[in-house]
Amino acid sequence: MSVARFALLIATALLSFWAREEIANAADAKSFRPNILLIYADDQSTKTVRCYPESWPWVRTPHIDALAKAGVRFQGAYLGSWCMPSRATLLTGRHPHGIESMRMAGTYPGSTYDPKQTPFWPSLFRKQGYHTAQIGKWHTGTDAGFGRDWDYQIVWNRPRHPDNAGQYYDKQMLSFNGGEPKLVEGYSTDNYTKWACEYIRGEHRAADKPWYLWLCYGAVHGPSIPAKRHLGAYKDQKVPSPADIFGPRPGKPAYLDKTQAWSKGPDGVPVMGKSGEAFGDESSKKAKTHAEWVHQVNECVPAIDEGVGQVMAALRESGQLENTLVIYTADQGFSMGEHGFRTKLAPYDANYRSPLIVSRPGTIPQGKVCPHTVNGTDLVVTFLKHVGLELPWTMHGRDITPLLRDPEHAEWNHPTLYEHVGHEYGSDVTKVLRDEPSHAVHNNVPWYVALEYGRQKYIRYLAPNVDPPEELYDLANDPEELTNLAARPDQKANLERLRQTAISELRRTESEFLNHLPPVAP
Repeated sequence: MSVARFALLIATALLSFWAREEIANAADAKSFRPNILLIYADDQSTKTVRCYPESWPWVRTPHIDALAKAGVRFQGAYLGSWCMPSRATLLTGRHPHGIESMRMAGTYPGSTYDPKQTPFWPSLFRKQGYHTAQIGKWHTGTDAGFGRDWDYQIVWNRPRHPDNAGQYYDKQMLSFNGGEPKLVEGYSTDNYTKWACEYIRGEHRAADKPWYLWLCYGAVHGPSIPAKRHLGAYKDQKVPSPADIFGPRPGKPAYLDKTQAWSKGPDGVPVMGKSGEAFGDESSKKAKTHAEWVHQVNECVPAIDEGVGQVMAALRESGQLENTLVIYTADQGFSMGEHGFRTKLAPYDANYRSPLIVSRPGTIPQGKVCPHTVNGTDLVVTFLKHVGLELPWTMHGRDITPLLRDPEHAEWNHPTLYEHVGHEYGSDVTKVLRDEPSHAVHNNVPWYVALEYGRQKYIRYLAPNVDPPEELYDLANDPEELTNLAARPDQKANLERLRQTAISELRRTESEFLNHLPPVAP
């Protein structure tokens, strides 16, 4: 054999070996793409999570706190003003004003959407080799997406079964992998946890694929029924009444008189009045005191906390802990009497802001607190970036990876926009503001856009004749949002700066209703 022939054979063998190595490495990298576990509570105030400094001192959430110690606890998240828009945002990466075709339809909470106009990003994960799963509450159209968005699904589809939509804690109509729904008994929080642990440990999914699991608890949403093992756990604990549970509230809009959910009982003790909740409002059955109701809501949290402990144990025991991005949050906050509310909807942190904890040992710093508040669109963009996928369509969020790398010191000079546009989505928002602006109200709360920027809160109402039409808060010095600074002469330049920042964010996120904003004070 000639030297040239021998050299050619050696070169061919080496190229073949390197090619096989490249293929093996690529397959290996693909198999080790990170999993994502999104744990999603319902109507949960940060006051119910012990690792948040504003929580009641008697609250106990050891497993959620352990997750925070293993990762980053954010100041919070603004995900949505109520159940459906928060979930729509988490499925599209867009604010409600940019989500076309979504509609409320039929008996509440009936709803619909066109998946061609409103695709959900888990379908992209499936196409890119991920196994996707959703377990628990669904509140975004009767089409829950099995076979298109989800490979595995155990879904409590409230829009499809309005007669069962109040069964947050037991006797739920559940559909397994697109099958006919059946009545399932047992405490829902425990059921969801059990099924999630089975999935994490490898049941019902391909072993060679990375996975995304959206675990959607229904707690602590009203009627806030604790598991029997936790009933009465906090009954003797003291609960101070919020400073403005009763009016008057100088400088705040008059609509708060219509949303007042508490009245004065014997000795001035706050007792439940009507809250405006379509489900979970039991005020007509028994007017609990403020303290009794706070105890009851908090007693729903330990079952979630135990669930967090169990799913984290499943990750650890199955060797997936360091390869799984874990997020704990809730669809929105829930006022515990602040500003007179007992609901979500309003632009205040007590109503809107959710807890947010992100962990991935070995990748994300541990035991850190990020002073920033992000929104749902940011989370979706970050998920896609974290697994190395390009955005499939224009999304409204920003990648918060810099905050995950250096939570305390990362340069982050971005405002966080959030909004409340009731039951409307997409171009329907513009249509209402253009043609019927007086209808821009949902459960007595006027529509609004708001943003948090540099620990300041700016609110602009979209409904006409709200007085005052804007609010401004210094969250660093007034975290309870008791003093509206918008009318102060020394805040005029600051107010204008934040007003223009909000307009810029609406323009950036393709808002069509900018020409239909009601006037503000000169």
